[in-house]
Formats: sequence, structure tokens, C-alpha cells
Amino acid sequence: MFETFLKWIFRFLVLFAAALTFLIIAYRFITPSSTLMLARTVLHEKVERHFVPLARISPNLLAAVIVSEDARFCTHHGVDWGALREVIDKASEEGARRGASTLTMQTAKNLFLWPSHSYIRKALEIPVALVLDAAWPKQRILEVYLNIAEWGDGIFGIEAAAETFFHKHASELDVHEAALLAAVLPNPLRRNVLRPSRRVAMHANVVMARMSKGTARLDCLR
Repeated sequence: MFETFLKWIFRFLVLFAAALTFLIIAYRFITPSSTLMLARTVLHEKVERHFVPLARISPNLLAAVIVSEDARFCTHHGVDWGALREVIDKASEEGARRGASTLTMQTAKNLFLWPSHSYIRKALEIPVALVLDAAWPKQRILEVYLNIAEWGDGIFGIEAAAETFFHKHASELDVHEAALLAAVLPNPLRRNVLRPSRRVAMHANVVMARMSKGTARLDCLR
């Protein structure tokens, strides 16, 4: 009985790996949708998204998101092991409150996994992010992330977010607008771009200060 169970697990893992490999190759060239977008579509819930290439996204937004979410995006290979070790060390002392997810890990989660927090999902997220970083250039990773990230209820991608909140294209976002959009990313359903809480406003100010100092490396996007 146990051997039969192991065989089914092995077959599932083989099929999962094959499907994942196919999708990673395909999404390198075609427009992808996140698992959340697909789920909402099946349930006939609102999905607003207008895919735009990286060249049509404001450099202010690129810098703001990297500064806010993953300052070492250009230097790591999908996983920021230093940040991950910090989280593990803090978890043993007081319980981890942040996940040290890189933009690549968030892209892997949004495209192939599920949104709820669990050790199983995190265990899958790390190897998928490593493969994604090896298979895609940094430009494609950020391009896909910005086009599938959720900025509000049913609002997916930076173009839809820019149009909804500021009535302009993603290419036209200024520094303050970009910082506000980056500040709501950790929890877009509870944080509002147009009515930012004190915490969101402070986060946006920190993002703008870091942007002005040029603390985030963007050379991998050129």
C-alpha cells in the first residue's frame, strides 16, 4: 500500500515538473496569466489587465518596485539567500513576520502556485524561482511580475492600476505615484493607493528617499 502511494507521488511530481517546464518555456514568449487571474475568470469575477512591455512602463515605477520589494533583484539568482537566512534566524527568536520573497519568487508563486501561506508552497517556490531565473532574463521576470501583480480587487498589472487610480498610462507615472503603487504591493486588498494609510504614506516616502539616493541597482534591466 505504501509503495503504491509513493508511486503515485512520484508520478505526480514527474507530471508537475513536465508541466512546469513547458509553461516556463512558453511564458518566456507568450502573455501569461496568474493562477489567481485564472481562478477569478473561472468564477466569473472581475479581472482587469492590459499587458504592456517593460519599455512602456515608467522607469519611476521600475525603480520604486525594486527599491520596495527586492533591492538586490539585479544581483541574486532568484533567491536572496542572505535575506532568507535573516528570516530563519528571526523565526527562531520571535517568529518570522516577513517572507524574504524576491520578485522572482513572487513571480513564480503568482504564475504557478497558490497565494495562501504554507511551508509546502514556500518549499516549491524556491526551486521554481531558481529555474525561472536561469531560464528568463531579468527584464522578462520583472515585465511579467508587473503585468500579473494585483493592485486592487480584480486589478491586475501596472497598466490597469495606472489607468484605474491615476487615469494615465503606466509609462506616465511620476515618482510619487510610483512610490504609492509600490507601497501597496505587500497587501493590495487592504492598502489603498488613493486613500493611503499613515503606514502606506510613510512607506511611500521611504521608497522615494531611496529612489533619490539611487540605492537600487537597475543595470540588469538595460
